[in-house]
Amino acid sequence: MTISDIMLIENFNPINIGSNMDREITTPYCCDLLSIAMGKMPPGVAWVTVMGNVNTLAVACLTDAACIILAEGSKLDEQAMIKAKEKDITVFSTEMPIFDAALAIKQKIHG
Repeated sequence: MTISDIMLIENFNPINIGSNMDREITTPYCCDLLSIAMGKMPPGVAWVTVMGNVNTLAVACLTDAACIILAEGSKLDEQAMIKAKEKDITVFSTEMPIFDAALAIKQKIHG
């Protein structure tokens, strides 16, 4: 599954489209504690979180996350939106709970 395939999942809306839409997603990863995500998140994940600030984008860059999915109706704040564009990070939003969003991605990966 690639990042562009996320746009085919109902209720996933692009907030910022990066240039990496053909990148493979390894698995979904759920975590809202940035220090834990920074230490444990493997590369290539679709990171599902409710944290829409600039620190989230920094952790995504450090860990080489494929993209960020903001669940539960979370949005990027203004500074984070500027940074997402600057760093070319693909970000989606959904009203779905974190678990449901991650499950939708997991099911798409495994058919």
